[in-house]
Amino acid sequence: MPLTELVPTLGLAWLAYFIAVVSPGPATLAIAGTAMAGDRRRAIALANGVLTGSFCWALLAGTGMAAVVTKLAYGLVVLKCLGGLYLLFLAWKSFRSAMRTEVLETAVSASASLATNYRRGLLIHLTNPKAIFAWVSLVSIGLPAGADPQVIAVFIAGALVIGFLTFNGLAVLFSSSLVVRGYRRARRGIEGVMAAFFAFAGFKLLTTRF
Repeated sequence: MPLTELVPTLGLAWLAYFIAVVSPGPATLAIAGTAMAGDRRRAIALANGVLTGSFCWALLAGTGMAAVVTKLAYGLVVLKCLGGLYLLFLAWKSFRSAMRTEVLETAVSASASLATNYRRGLLIHLTNPKAIFAWVSLVSIGLPAGADPQVIAVFIAGALVIGFLTFNGLAVLFSSSLVVRGYRRARRGIEGVMAAFFAFAGFKLLTTRF
């Protein structure tokens, strides 16, 4: 099927990806928390770690390997446990930060190096088995069976452009001076909400059956 005939279908898949990217979740919350702590560069590093993780799942989905991964029950269980435990670890760090009267650390520390924040973003996304299922769904929406490599490349490239603009846009938005000032005034409450969200997400991931 010519690429031009697939534009409406690809557009629908890209829209679904954008909605998934901007929806509240561990990755977007980690980006926002790091950005609001006052360091745009580290928030951008974390955002691009998340994007790299998304790219890894995109490649697996586009080549059909993600469908194979979803059949590996034991592999998914291990991935689910790692992801859930990491989210609970972030919840604990947010809780400790909320209990302090001064800003010493956040769940995804704004004082850590750029490389450390990048790895944390990557880890958040790679240990989330739901990302695999999301990409399998996107492929089923946007790609016909036996799609040409050119079509797969266009699909993945379009999704990554959307992810790059959205993740980095969130990092820039939440690191604006207005948002940072608001965060500093309400830091303990925000960290408490983040702790609750990470704990809920981690517990839900650990108890969800795929």
